[in-house]
Amino acid sequence: MQHIYSDILQFRGTHYDFGYKQGEQLKGSLTVQNREKQWKVRIPRFKVAEQEVKEAITRFAPGVWDELLGLRDALEWPMERVMMEFGGYRIDYKRSGCSIMTGDGYMIRNYDYMPKTYEGRYSLFQPTDQGYAIIGPTQRITGRMDGMNEKGLVMGYNFMHRKRPGDGFICCMIGRLILESCATVQESVDMLREIPHRHSFSYTVFDRSNQTYVVEASPRGVEVRQSDVCTNHFEIMTKENRHHLVDSMKRMDAINENRPGLETAYDAFRLMNDSDKGVFSKQYSNWAGTIHTSGYLPEDGKAWFALGGDRKPYEIDFASWLAGEELEDERITGSVDTDIPFVHMSDQAYWSGKK
Repeated sequence: MQHIYSDILQFRGTHYDFGYKQGEQLKGSLTVQNREKQWKVRIPRFKVAEQEVKEAITRFAPGVWDELLGLRDALEWPMERVMMEFGGYRIDYKRSGCSIMTGDGYMIRNYDYMPKTYEGRYSLFQPTDQGYAIIGPTQRITGRMDGMNEKGLVMGYNFMHRKRPGDGFICCMIGRLILESCATVQESVDMLREIPHRHSFSYTVFDRSNQTYVVEASPRGVEVRQSDVCTNHFEIMTKENRHHLVDSMKRMDAINENRPGLETAYDAFRLMNDSDKGVFSKQYSNWAGTIHTSGYLPEDGKAWFALGGDRKPYEIDFASWLAGEELEDERITGSVDTDIPFVHMSDQAYWSGKK
């Protein structure tokens, strides 16, 4: 069992200043050091013009481009490297797992992935220039793997496949753009229809109306359905699915079979986070082990978070934070049943030539 943590980042101010602050924190960090080693094995093929990335991002969320400029200036990197690391546009993304369920007033999400990619950053950002305030864990610094904004919109995504990628954004940047710019599930659906998609993912969006939409998105099309559960297969665009869906179906069945016995959001959290309920995964070496469980209660303005399984959620009153109350804690701690190193905690979290 490995003890891990996520740093809590609280920031109120402009996007540029937020980017600059994050750049200062990243300078010389294990995350940056490991990423440099990872690129030596997996040679980047990033040849996208700065103007193309800028136009793609500012079309949906201009503030995110300012955040990238702040990162550039603090890290003193060329813009090409900033875009490659943090831009989330026309870059590659590895496979992952993930399970999501919604219910009366809540969305619970298991994030299943590889420790060597997990940054251990939980962000609360209240912009003073443009865009909505957001709470949630980060991916590739600027992206959000799940989260909730000040309007009560909640988002999480699920991997489908990486076949035949297109020119577009990867999942975590799409998650950030949604939370940055959309107030409702309908606005999210409209943006997901318009935004260019690099890979094939499902995006689950939920808000204070208690409506849930699952948006099946690929470079070749977008379909929308209403559902209260999503794992790792499409139900409309079935031709896009991978051949091996046993694990995805198993987790979906576990959620659906247990749902009748759930009375509260906490019951749902336990179903997702308890390691013996059939949803939590320990497949860390296969890029599909559950690293965190997130819970969002938009009507209450609260967020739950747990690192590893069988844990009571750490609760954050996002509504109080938006009103000016700072969080006292600086870290959220937990444990995972793997010896694979985490990118923010070990100098060995990089790829060898074989793995």
